This record gives sequence, structure tokens and C-alpha cells, in this order.
Amino acid sequence: MTHLPQPQRVEQFLNYLQFERHFSAYTSRCYGADLRQFCQFLLGVPGEIMPDEASASGTMPGSSNGTATAVLEALPKVDTSPEHTGQLLLDATAEDVRNYLQFMRDNSYSKATMARKLATLRSFFKFINKRGITANNPMLTIRTPKQEKRLPKFMTEEQVTKLLRTPKDGEMLGARDKGMLEALYSTGIRVSELIGLNAEDVDFAGAVIRVRGKGKKERIAPMGPTAILALQKYLGMRNGTVSNAAPGTTIALFVNKHGQRLSTRSVRRKLDKYLIEAGLDPDISPHTLRHSFATHMLNHGADLRSVQELLGHQSLSTTQVYTHLTTSRLKEVYDAAHPRAASN
Repeated sequence: MTHLPQPQRVEQFLNYLQFERHFSAYTSRCYGADLRQFCQFLLGVPGEIMPDEASASGTMPGSSNGTATAVLEALPKVDTSPEHTGQLLLDATAEDVRNYLQFMRDNSYSKATMARKLATLRSFFKFINKRGITANNPMLTIRTPKQEKRLPKFMTEEQVTKLLRTPKDGEMLGARDKGMLEALYSTGIRVSELIGLNAEDVDFAGAVIRVRGKGKKERIAPMGPTAILALQKYLGMRNGTVSNAAPGTTIALFVNKHGQRLSTRSVRRKLDKYLIEAGLDPDISPHTLRHSFATHMLNHGADLRSVQELLGHQSLSTTQVYTHLTTSRLKEVYDAAHPRAASN
């Protein structure tokens, strides 16, 4: 069997996720943070990380290239030598994992957080088993806690209209924000896909954009005329930056005032600003616009398979959650209108 110091094992795993499985750097960091916490638990110092630190911040000490080493460097000052922690991790038993689950329950972790952390451990042990590093896999007898069924949060059409009318597009940054929000709702793309768009990905004549989704899979997303006009106005105010670029130059579609590609955090901050201005629920996120897109499409007669393709979902079951939202709406209409409905 291969004997590598623990940081290299973790780094191997995170590189596998990012470069072979094509997970995002953010997702890879979250997996690294989950492994860090399990190591801390095995070392008997689990209290150093708050329950949802990884999901809340998505960051770890050190650069993304040094994530695996940072996992160990950030541990409390106990014996964190590669040999010690590496052996603890490789020798982890099903009982260790059950105790870890109990620790999370005792500290009020949500079932979703517990499921994510268990998924990280499953993936890690499966990876090191396949690489011949160890035959031990404590996850084989561990069951993931049953998840609560939570319906996606979405906005009404009136709320979306109110939000999209809020940015003032008389200057470039306002026009950018309007185009950004219009594109999110018009296409239903993820915010990570939005910030990854380049100017060349927009086909104004065909009214579509080319989207690079999860796993670097590309798809074409249709875009409505309102979003098209908003993007045209925004690009027209960028002082010819796009049209004057050298051939073959990749130019981000949405940039900040310094000309740099926007981050997901920047998009969230802009949305928060307009939600306050519009007097809407401040808990609405960029992903809520994606949920709203899917729900409104189904409400207006789109079939589930088409919505699946538009969203870039690999499995139809992922898209089916939106049918619960539309069914709830139909039941409300029924209860309000049918003479023999229970509420009448």
C-alpha cells in the first residue's frame, strides 16, 4: 500500500475533486474543512470549529493550493504530526464516526450539515480505498440521517418585477446590476455560472447565452428580450472595452469598477442592497432567483424535462422538488375557488 503523509493524502483527494471531478475550488475547500473537523474530533479537540463554519464561510487558512497543509496547521497545538493524524484518520472506525454523529447532534448541527460532513467522509475513504492507501472504510455501515424535506424558497412574480425595476441603469454600474439580475431571473443560471460568463458567451442575435455549468458541462440558455436589452445597454456603457479587445482575448461579462470579474460575494452584496431598496425580504439570495425561475416556468405550463435542461440538472429528481411548489399553489387556488373545497 502507498504510505503518504496525511497532508499529501488530503491534497491528493482535494485535487482529485477539483481537477478530475471538476468540483469548484469553493466546494473543494468545504470538503477540506469537513476533513479538518473530523481530524480535530479524533484528536479530542472538536470545539475549535463552529457547527457551520465551512458552509458559512467556505474558506480555510492559507491559499487554495495549500488547503491540505492548512488543514493540519490550523489544528490546536496537540500532536498533529503527519504520522499521528494520518494514522488516526486511516484507522478511524465506524464507532468513531457514530460518536462524531452524536457529537454533532449534541451540538445542534442540522441534518443537512451532518449529511454533508458524512458525504465528505464517504468520498474520502472511497478515494483512498481505490488508491490502495488503506482497505479500511468505516463508512460502510454508517447511515445518513434522514433529511427533512424543505421546499425551495421562491419569489412571487410581482416581487421579482419589483426587484428588477430597482437598479438605476443611468450609469454603468447600475446598468451592470440591472443586467446581472435580469440575466439571473431570465435564464435561471447559478450565480457561479453568471460570474463565469464572458462577453463572447452572449449571442444577442440568437437570444441565448453559453453557460459553463457543474463539471464543466456547457449548455445553451435562452434569454428573454428584457434581459437582452439590459445587457446591451450595460455593454454599450463599458466604453468600448468589449469591442476594442484584441482577438482571442477573454473578457468577463460582469466586472467591478476596476475591470475585474465579479465574485459570488459581490453579486450577493449587490442583491442585498436592492432588496433593501425595494423593501423585500433580506433573506432572499441569488439562488432564490433560480428557484423563482423554475417555479414560474412550471406555473406557466413548461414541462419538467425542459426545466431540467434549462437548469442544468443532471437528474430529473433534482428538478421534481419544484413540482411540490406548483402543486401547493394549485391546491391554494382549488381551496379558494371550488365550492366544495374544505375551506369553503
